[in-house]
Amino acid sequence: MRRGKLCRALPTLKCTFCQKHGLMFEVVDLRWGIQNTEATDYLTTELCLEEVDRCRRTSIGPSFVALIGDQYGPCTLPTLIEEKEWEALRAQLTARPSDLELVARRFRRDENAVPPTYILQALSAREPRGPEESTLTSVLQSGAQDAQRLGLITQEQWHRYHRSVIEWEIEQGLLSSENGDQGATIFLREIQDLNKHILEDCALKMVDRLPDGCLDTDAQNFLSSLKGRITNTQPGVLKAHHLPWSRDLVNPKNKAHARYLKELSEQFVARANHQVLEHLRELEVARQELGWLYQEIRHHLWQSVEVIHTFCGRQELLAQLGQWLRQNDGKPHTPMVLFGPPGIGKTALMCKLAEQMPGLLGPKTVTVLRLLGTSQLSSDTRSLLRSICFQVCLAYGLPLPPAQVLHAHTRVVQFFHTLLHTVSCRNFESLVLLMDSMDDLNSAHHTQRLRWLPLKCPPRVHLILSACSSPEQRVLSTMQQMLMDPGAYCEVKPLSGNQGQEMIQLLLVAVRRTLSPVQRDLLWASLPECGHPGRLRLAFEEARKWASFTVPAPLATTAEEATHHLCTRLEQMHGQLLVAHMLGYIVSSRHGLSEAELKDVLSLDDEVLQAVYQDWTPPSKELLRFPPLLWVRLRRDLGYCLARRPVEGFTLLAIAHRQLAEVVRERYLSGPERAKRHSILADFFSGAWSQGTKKLITLPRVGKPLNLDRKVAPQPLWFSDTVANMRKLKELPYHLLHSGRLEELKQEVLGNMSWISCRGVSGGMEDLLDDFDLCVPYLDSPEVSLVREALQLCCPAVELRGVERSLLYTELLARLYFFATSHPALVGQLCQQAQSWFRVCPHPVLVPLGGFLQPPGGPLRATLTGCHKGITAMAWGVEKMLLVIGTQDGIVAVWDMEEQQVIHLLTGHTGEVRCVKVFAKGTLAISASRDHTLRLWNLLSGQEKFTIWDGGPQIPTEPQIWSLHVDEAKKVVYSTSGSKISAWNLETAELVFRILGDTSDPWMCTAMLASQARLVTVSKGGVVSLWSSAMGELHGKQHLSSIKEEIPTCVVAVQKQGKLVTGFSNGSVSLVSSEGDRLLEKLPDAVGFLVVSEDESLLAAGFGRSVRIFLADSQGFHRFMATDLEHEDTVETAGFGPKNNLIVTGSRDTLIQVWSLSEQGTLLHILEGVGAPVNLLAQGGTLMASASWQSSSFKVWDLAYAQKPHDSVPFLDRTGLTAVSHNGSYVYFPKIGDKSKVTIWDLAEGEEQDVLDTSNEVRCLEVAEQFKLLFTGLVSGIVLVFPLNSRQDVMCIPPPETRKAINCMSLSKGEDRLAIAYDNIVLVLDISPGDPCPVIDGPKYTFYTQLPETISSVAVLADYRVVYGMTNGDLFLYECANSKVFPLEAHSSRVTCVEVSHKEQLAVSGSEEALLCLWDLQACKWKLEMSYT
Repeated sequence: MRRGKLCRALPTLKCTFCQKHGLMFEVVDLRWGIQNTEATDYLTTELCLEEVDRCRRTSIGPSFVALIGDQYGPCTLPTLIEEKEWEALRAQLTARPSDLELVARRFRRDENAVPPTYILQALSAREPRGPEESTLTSVLQSGAQDAQRLGLITQEQWHRYHRSVIEWEIEQGLLSSENGDQGATIFLREIQDLNKHILEDCALKMVDRLPDGCLDTDAQNFLSSLKGRITNTQPGVLKAHHLPWSRDLVNPKNKAHARYLKELSEQFVARANHQVLEHLRELEVARQELGWLYQEIRHHLWQSVEVIHTFCGRQELLAQLGQWLRQNDGKPHTPMVLFGPPGIGKTALMCKLAEQMPGLLGPKTVTVLRLLGTSQLSSDTRSLLRSICFQVCLAYGLPLPPAQVLHAHTRVVQFFHTLLHTVSCRNFESLVLLMDSMDDLNSAHHTQRLRWLPLKCPPRVHLILSACSSPEQRVLSTMQQMLMDPGAYCEVKPLSGNQGQEMIQLLLVAVRRTLSPVQRDLLWASLPECGHPGRLRLAFEEARKWASFTVPAPLATTAEEATHHLCTRLEQMHGQLLVAHMLGYIVSSRHGLSEAELKDVLSLDDEVLQAVYQDWTPPSKELLRFPPLLWVRLRRDLGYCLARRPVEGFTLLAIAHRQLAEVVRERYLSGPERAKRHSILADFFSGAWSQGTKKLITLPRVGKPLNLDRKVAPQPLWFSDTVANMRKLKELPYHLLHSGRLEELKQEVLGNMSWISCRGVSGGMEDLLDDFDLCVPYLDSPEVSLVREALQLCCPAVELRGVERSLLYTELLARLYFFATSHPALVGQLCQQAQSWFRVCPHPVLVPLGGFLQPPGGPLRATLTGCHKGITAMAWGVEKMLLVIGTQDGIVAVWDMEEQQVIHLLTGHTGEVRCVKVFAKGTLAISASRDHTLRLWNLLSGQEKFTIWDGGPQIPTEPQIWSLHVDEAKKVVYSTSGSKISAWNLETAELVFRILGDTSDPWMCTAMLASQARLVTVSKGGVVSLWSSAMGELHGKQHLSSIKEEIPTCVVAVQKQGKLVTGFSNGSVSLVSSEGDRLLEKLPDAVGFLVVSEDESLLAAGFGRSVRIFLADSQGFHRFMATDLEHEDTVETAGFGPKNNLIVTGSRDTLIQVWSLSEQGTLLHILEGVGAPVNLLAQGGTLMASASWQSSSFKVWDLAYAQKPHDSVPFLDRTGLTAVSHNGSYVYFPKIGDKSKVTIWDLAEGEEQDVLDTSNEVRCLEVAEQFKLLFTGLVSGIVLVFPLNSRQDVMCIPPPETRKAINCMSLSKGEDRLAIAYDNIVLVLDISPGDPCPVIDGPKYTFYTQLPETISSVAVLADYRVVYGMTNGDLFLYECANSKVFPLEAHSSRVTCVEVSHKEQLAVSGSEEALLCLWDLQACKWKLEMSYT
């Protein structure tokens, strides 16, 4: 693009249109900002043509724009001439010795080129450029003219000596393009009557002139020919502008010229927009739903082709790997790991292996290759596994991963493991996964733990990995801890000396080069017996630059030394400061930089600009940019050391070799330089100097401060409603952190609600949490930790519904509201931002008026979502901080609770896992399943040690009891399933003995008394049997004497006493020993569970809604407290705290209650479970895990928090009877544990303000805000009315004579009517102002429904109309004044709510089938419905 003309158009295109479509706009004008001598330099021309070709290949919109006026421009010298062409030219110059001497002096023969060429030699700095360059050009043109006339060279060869720079670029960008005019635009300026004034001085400035000042007619003819070619071949790209002649035509103040520039700019923007949209439409048509996947596959295939075209040697290793693949194809086996030092050739070997795979395992073998770290989707575990799963599913025709799987990393891991087994079990063709460079798998999910890695590959599935063996890279050592089989590792060793020479020879042939004997000897002398491919490649990159007449210096002998030499050579060619800063920015970036970003960043670097403009001034007085030519020169000299990675639809630059990146850090990023690079990058990605914001700089040639626009890309969070600025989101936190701008990081990123919502919505919660995890260790900020924990608490809701902006705002505000006052700097600011967003949100949204969700900083450590069905068993391995979970679908999941991540998903069971036991200091676990197998697992490696088939029950209908007991001393595991006990050797998996029970009197409970070496069983008929745990022999039987006609329900062993505590169906608790039994306690209800503390000093018995605590004594146990611990619903489980000062209980109403035993059962905390009955509690140290059979999620609580002072907490109500004051300040609900009392909760303070005693169970609540009244409907049928500003005058509304319980109540919107609904009676009362309190009159109307179903919900209007719903789904509108009823038919199940609009024209009803209906009350008609199924 020619410079200057389109400057005013570029911001419009760059900042608005392109970014809104997720595109990056880059202007490439290599002659901007450099001296004229450099602009016409032949190397510059060559680079320009390369850039034109690059733009044409990569742009999806305008790729080439040219402005053609009346100048053809200067011709350039060819940089090289092939041998035959040279001979033809020399033959014509023989008669002109001086011309021949000039040409021979400036061109030297290079015999290292194949075929030989003559290379143009640059003039020294002292030699004048102008005269000799012009003479040489004329001589070559004359010789070419004669040679072409004699037929010695072609017309095209002749043209090379006469083409101007302009024609070369138009030829490259348009005329030679295979795609025709795609992306090209030519603006043609035609000046009317120019020929009439052509010889005038003012006109000569606009046309080509000879050195003597006369008109260059040849150039004008060439220009006319060029215009004709464009018009004839590509008329669609030509945009002509006709201007009238005037003497000051090129003066910007000329109105005609100004109008022309304005029209041209507008036309350029319109044309560019059209080209982008057309190409996007084509892409949309061509792009399939999985276009991202195909792009990823193509990227790795292209990379592979580039790598293996010079592959040599390794035949013995390839044969060895092929044999290993064939031998293991039909059986389970470990993955294969290729390892070696950096640059040894692991990547080339992996690519070659992928190429040979069809010949090794069959032509239909599915091969998946990933060169990790070379693309965005191969740089982190989640994206990698996602793309592999999609590719494998497509290859085998399997269903693609569903959306709910993709939302959570753990689910992706499980899907990946299941997919491998599916491929194996269905007898498909073999699958081979090759993952190169595991060290480059860069993720915040702690990939060095490699928890996702399958440690056993099923038959016909192969996993081949490569890893670096250098000490700095720890991935290999991690693998060696997991994969302990030495046969799983294969070392990649250096090539032999001959193979190294062969490799360099192949590389030279590929680029059509060779070396002279002297140079070859020097090369081999520098690389004695070198077989290190990385070092050989560096040597080749040096040697390929040698001409036959070059006398090279000796090469470096080591790869590190060669890398330093490379940097030194670049510094000599481009300047130390430019090289240091350019490479420093690339290495400092988090994921790489695009070329447009790098040029923008360099334009913000004052040190770089001062060095660039040291000897000349910038071309513009308004803007200042880094000259792009300087970057392109360095990019060319970097060559293969620069990698290009597709990320977010862009191509990002990165250093291709780890060793070069380390050298760059060592040379250029030590001390304060590192922070400087990150700070400039932070400035760029924050947009601090974009959108016209000027930045001061003092340039050496100017000597005074200049305030200039750097014209860098703006950086909004959102480019459009749907396109987020992903580059900013990923890079800015990283650079603010490493530049030390921590306060800005907290205010603009971690404490910015707009940032948090944008990051969460566009990248998902895991990416958002990754950013916090990146920063939190460096910030001494409790507020940031609170926000991070609040985001973690939001994850379950987000995983259920997906990341929605309104959901994120609601969740965060409802959790952080408690801390807005105590932590104003960050949390308070976030809350204010959220409230501001709610005020302007145009859509319906739930706006928290206070904190009501579980806040951060409390006892909740984590809510973790499994990749499985409901949880049926849990056990801790406290020594390793592991939590092992068994599930309904047979999976055993191992969680690392320090990192809160799944480290293993252990598959094998085909039925529900019923029991899990962890032993051997947290390193082993054994699981029992309904599939009648036991499986022993190594929790560190994730490998299954053995499987035991335990057999089915004796009869299918017998009661199914399941238990496991591990005796580590005897190395035996005892398993119970039904009326059968089996003892298995833990080392050999052999059966030690088996005990079969009496099927006519099946066992109901079993236990192990290790201190007495006995197994104890209790049968349905009350028979206690004692068995030897060593041999399984029966030692005795006895009938329970203390229990009559009760069935055992649960048992717990008390090892120290050598006794069993057994619970029964009618509430009896019995203490059983070998000497007999005695009744310990008679409970009011069936015993649901029994639990003893770790030291066996305390016993808890659960029955109905209560738990009773017992204390151990010499006789057994006695009651510890006079009162029982009460829940609102049936208690399912309990667990003691680590110091016996706490007990935690869980119930069916999803609540977990924490009680203080040192304070005689004081309720300390009421915690919310996972929204399902709490069936399981497992204690590990100070942590308690809670789970449910009905949920895949579980929660982990920190019991140590119970000893700390309470912060503000949300109110907890599970009755559904909550009433809220209109301004949201107070919440009213039945007191937990006593529904005859009403709690008044202060939402702002987060605490109970008062309690009202109603003396009867509360059934419903209503608040009259204007009259300050609380109406409480009671089970007795009475309505008690409490004045909220007084506790003295409680009013009572008596029930009708039936005295049935009140079902529901309703106040009209004006609070002047009250409806009270019983089963089939509705009372309507008037409420009016009074002194000292309001007056309640009535009932004004009483009506009966005359229906067998009962009323379930009601709403009353000011005009005495009543809307009521029934338990069967019927809905009616009743006019009390006329005694008329109108049926509203919509629901088919219980109507759960009815609400009237503020103007009482509309009503909405909801029912149990998750249906909402909107009604027009005037017409008694349905308007619309919303289903949430």
